[in-house]
Amino acid sequence: MIRVMLVDDQAVVRTGFRVILEQAGDIEVVAEASNGDAAVDLARRHRPDVICMDIRMPGGDGLTATRRIVGEATDTPPAVLVVTTFDLDEYVFGALESGASGFILKDCEPEELIEAVRRLAGGYGLVDQAVTRRVITEFARRTAAPRTDAVAAHQLTAREAEIVRLLAQGLSNVEIATELFIETSTVKSHLGRAMAKIGVRDRLQTVVWAYQNGVVPR
Repeated sequence: MIRVMLVDDQAVVRTGFRVILEQAGDIEVVAEASNGDAAVDLARRHRPDVICMDIRMPGGDGLTATRRIVGEATDTPPAVLVVTTFDLDEYVFGALESGASGFILKDCEPEELIEAVRRLAGGYGLVDQAVTRRVITEFARRTAAPRTDAVAAHQLTAREAEIVRLLAQGLSNVEIATELFIETSTVKSHLGRAMAKIGVRDRLQTVVWAYQNGVVPR
C-alpha cells in the first residue's frame, strides 16, 4: 500500500484528491495538512511514501516545507509531488531545487494523479512529459553556473554520463535507447548505477545534478 499525505490549504481540494487516490485500491491517504508547517510535523509522524504538495499556502508555503522535509529525513525521504496551477511557476523551480520529485497540474485527470503517485512511489520522477520538458528548459536557463562535483562526475563511465546528459535533455528511457542503439533495459541499468554514484534518489534529481554540474552543455 502506498502511503500518501495531502498538503493544500483548500479542504475541497484535499477531499477530492483523497477520493480519487483511495479509489485506486493500492493508495492510502494517511494524513492531510493545510499549510507547510503542519506538513513538516505530520511528515515526521506518519512517514508517507509520497506527499502531494501545494506551493502557495498561507501559514507556511510548500517550498519551505519541501526543503525541510527532504533535508530533515533521517533515512529515505518521501517523494514530493508538486501539485500546482502554474506549470512554470517561480515556486515550482524552488521546489525542484529543494528536492521535489515530480510535477503535476491541478487540472489533471484523476487517472493522471493516481499514476503520478504510483510513479513517484516507485522511484520515478518527471511525471508529466509535456510539463517536464518545459520545466527542465526553464530550470536550465535560470540555474546559476555549474558547481562541479568532481569526485562523483569522475566516477561516471562515458556511457553513464551520456545517458545522464540525454535524460537531462528531456528524453525518456525509450528515446535514449533509440538514440544510442541499445536496449531500454540497458539504459535503466546504466542510469541506476549513475544515480547511485552521484547520490540521488530519482530521475528528476538526476536532472538537477546534471545541470548543476555541467554535464549538459549550456
